[in-house]
Amino acid sequence: MSQIDEEKELSETTAEQAGVESVKFVPVAESIRYRKRAQSAEKMAEELAGQLAEAKSEAAKLVEQLDVVQEEQKLMRRLVSEHTNDLETALLVVNARLGGADKADLDGVIEQLKREKPYLFGDSGGGPATIHRTAGVRQRVTSGRTVLESAAKKAATTGNRTDLQEYLKLRRNFV
Repeated sequence: MSQIDEEKELSETTAEQAGVESVKFVPVAESIRYRKRAQSAEKMAEELAGQLAEAKSEAAKLVEQLDVVQEEQKLMRRLVSEHTNDLETALLVVNARLGGADKADLDGVIEQLKREKPYLFGDSGGGPATIHRTAGVRQRVTSGRTVLESAAKKAATTGNRTDLQEYLKLRRNFV
C-alpha cells in the first residue's frame, strides 16, 4: 500500500469515529416517552379513520334516503296536479304498481289508475279539491240565514217530526 492509500484509510476511520461521536444518544426514559406518544398518535389516527369511514357511510345512506323522499314528493305533486281526492291511497296504489320499476312509466300508471279507479280523482274544475263534511255534520247555509233559522223554517213548512227534532237539537245547542 502506498502512503496515499494509508492516509485515505486513516482519514475514513477517523471520519467514521467522528460521525459516531457526533450522533447524540437520547436517554432511555425520553425514548420510551417518544415511543408512547407515537403509539398513541397512531391509535388516534386509526380511530379517526374509522370515524371518517362511518361518517361517509352514514352520508351515503342519507343521500339515498333524500333521493327516495324527493321521488316521493315528485310523485305526490304529480298526483295532486291530477286532482286526487285520496292522496294516500293513490300514492300507495301507484307505488305498488311501479314496484321499484323505472319512474319513466309514471304517466302511464297514473292514466291507468284514473281509468280503473276514477273515484280516487276529482273533477278538474280548476280549483283545489275541497273536503266535504261527513253525514253527521250539516253544511252552513250561505244565503244569509243561519242554520237554526233554516231548520225552523223547514220544520214549520213540512210538519215532519224528524225536521222538528233536528230543529230542537240545533236550538238546544244555541240556547
